[in-house]
Amino acid sequence: MRRLYLIRHAKSSWAEPGLADFDRPLNQRGKLDAPFMGKRLAAYGVRPEFILASPAKRARKTALLIAAAIGYTEKNIVFDEAIYQSEAAGLLSIIARVPSEIGVLFLVGHNYAITDLADYLSGRSIGNIPTCGIVAIEFAGDSWSGLQAGSGRTLFFDYPKKHGHRH
Repeated sequence: MRRLYLIRHAKSSWAEPGLADFDRPLNQRGKLDAPFMGKRLAAYGVRPEFILASPAKRARKTALLIAAAIGYTEKNIVFDEAIYQSEAAGLLSIIARVPSEIGVLFLVGHNYAITDLADYLSGRSIGNIPTCGIVAIEFAGDSWSGLQAGSGRTLFFDYPKKHGHRH
């Protein structure tokens, strides 16, 4: 069995209008939501074996904050440039290259690719994964390559506002 946790980056700041999209940081809410969601995962005993993340500032910080909350070593996070610009099919290709000995994978990225991929793999329509939202999907099989439409079973869909986590 494999478990994939698709994580949308936490809420970002639009305070500096001239800032390049790649460089937008988390806003205050995002800085609180990411550790909150990390602690929720830790409370349920969710432990990634590998974290892949977009290197865009807001996704990088989300990955680092979640990793810290669950006790995952920061230096073991892999930041892949391709995640930043990828559509769902591109993310699927990135996942397909993950070594088969990894059974639990976190992917921290951006909408709409994250939502589209969750819909594709789960065979259901989530609508939208909000900022810092997490969709966990379980797959049969012993490899990350060849994941098909509807081949996963949704374990949960969680996000900060579901718990009244507002700032």
